[in-house]
Amino acid sequence: MSASSSPSRASLLLAFAAVYIIWGSTYLGIRFAIDSIPPLLMAGSRYTLAGALLYGFMRWRGEPPPSRQGWLTACIIGVCLLGFGNGGVTLGEQYIPTGLAALLVATVPMFLAVLGWASGISPRPRLLVAAGLAAGLGGVYLLARTPGAGHVARPGHESLGIGLVLLAALVWAIGSLYSKKKQPAPSPFLSGGMQMLCGGAAMLVVSLLKGEAAGFDLGQVTSTSWLAYAYLVTFGSIVGFTAYIWLLRVVEPSLAGTYAFVNPVVAVVLGWLFLHEVPNPQMLGGAALIVLAVACVVLGGRTRK
Repeated sequence: MSASSSPSRASLLLAFAAVYIIWGSTYLGIRFAIDSIPPLLMAGSRYTLAGALLYGFMRWRGEPPPSRQGWLTACIIGVCLLGFGNGGVTLGEQYIPTGLAALLVATVPMFLAVLGWASGISPRPRLLVAAGLAAGLGGVYLLARTPGAGHVARPGHESLGIGLVLLAALVWAIGSLYSKKKQPAPSPFLSGGMQMLCGGAAMLVVSLLKGEAAGFDLGQVTSTSWLAYAYLVTFGSIVGFTAYIWLLRVVEPSLAGTYAFVNPVVAVVLGWLFLHEVPNPQMLGGAALIVLAVACVVLGGRTRK
């Protein structure tokens, strides 16, 4: 799949399905994984392993080795997207429910639209796109006001969790915009592997400095955490993250960022299907506004490159 040629509709649909549906399920996967694995140790090893597999496969396929400048670019993007972005969400989920974390990450499209316009990377949001962003905010507000908090590992520190996830969303948006202008390698798949290696290594270093490995015993990891970890490595990292990196090359950043509006809806649906959390009218209204938001951003962004 080449980023330089015009992408097919099927490729776009598959990529958006990956970041919409798969990433919507990773919040639950993260919660299950960190139940018995320290958070940054889990996230760092997850991306280091996924990055090594993807990078090794692409080099085996004949991709040329990246330059030093390419590795520096991958390090900057990887630390922003994964070290701060995913690492912040993983830490935040110790203090707040997974649904609330997904809702807070829905601020990413707003950060992308505003920062992209301010930096000159993207054009000024058109009226339809602005209306879509407003509708998305309204949708996540309705979902956020829905009662019923889930289990958290460390209760009583909700403000800390909210702050961590909002900071993660902001730095994720900055890294996404940077990757729009700077690319570690011509191949989005090799680039994805490089960024996962760099971001995962950064989280592992912080994890070791925090002392997460001290006293950690692999024998204490539950089977549920292992299954969640395997899902996060394969689908959440290799499939989902690579799809997002490719989308950043072929569509407007604010359009790629609409995953953050859809992920909370996916989380609500999964809770209904697997945890018997029946959605109330307020949930359905919020989901409807989010669907409208994505439609507005898609239609409003089609007339501009």
